[in-house]
Amino acid sequence: TANAVIGVPEAQRKVSLRDPRLLADLALVDPALTDDTPRSVTLASGLDAITQVIEPYISREANPFTDLLCQDAAPRGLRALQVLMASESSAARDEMAWVSLCGGLALANAKLGAVHGLAGPLGGVLSAPHGAIAGALLPPVLQANREVCQGESARRIDEALDWIGEAFDVDRPGALEALMKWSRRHGLPGLEAMGLRVADRHGIAEAATGSSSMRGNPVALSVSRLIEVMEAAA
Repeated sequence: TANAVIGVPEAQRKVSLRDPRLLADLALVDPALTDDTPRSVTLASGLDAITQVIEPYISREANPFTDLLCQDAAPRGLRALQVLMASESSAARDEMAWVSLCGGLALANAKLGAVHGLAGPLGGVLSAPHGAIAGALLPPVLQANREVCQGESARRIDEALDWIGEAFDVDRPGALEALMKWSRRHGLPGLEAMGLRVADRHGIAEAATGSSSMRGNPVALSVSRLIEVMEAAA
C-alpha cells in the first residue's frame, strides 16, 4: 500500500501518511514466518486481516477488482482463523497470509471504513494492538452500518453477514453476536479492558469523522452513533 502509519505518543495520535513513493517494488509474503505465533497475536492480526477484506467490500469505493479479492478472501479468513484458534496449522497460516495480501490490495484500491476510522484515534490513546481494536470494533460497526444503509450497500453488508454466519453456523441475524462472543471467548478484550475511558469517547468520535478511512464507509456515521459503536465494543 501507499500508507505509513506513524505513532505520535506525546500527542496521543496515530497519523497515516500517504504517498505513491511509499509503494514497495516487491512484497514477500511468507506464511512460515507466522508459524507458532502466540494465540493473542494470531487472533488480533487475523481479525484485522478479515476486517480489511470486509470493509473494502462494503466501501463506497468498492469496484469489480476489489470485489473479487474480498469475496474470495473473507470466507477463507473466517474459517482459517477458527482453525488456528483450535490448533496450529500451516495450511491455515497459508490461508491467512493470502487473506492479508488480498486485504492490502483491496484497501489500497477501495479504502476501508468506520472500523479503521475509529481505530486510528483509538490507537493513539490506547496502548493496545491495532488488530485487537479492529477486532472489537468490527461487529458493532457492521451493525451500525446495516441499521442505516439501504440499497446496494445494505445488500453488500448482508452478504458479509452471511459469510460470518456461515463460518459460525448461525443465521444472518445471529452472525455478529456469534463473532463477538467467539472473539471474546478466545481472549479478545473489549475497548474498556484496553483502557478506553468514557470521557475519551466523544473526542475520539469527533477525530474519527475526519479520518481518511471514514470516507470509505458506505454511509456517514454521526458522532453520537460512533460513540454508541464504542460503547457496544466496550
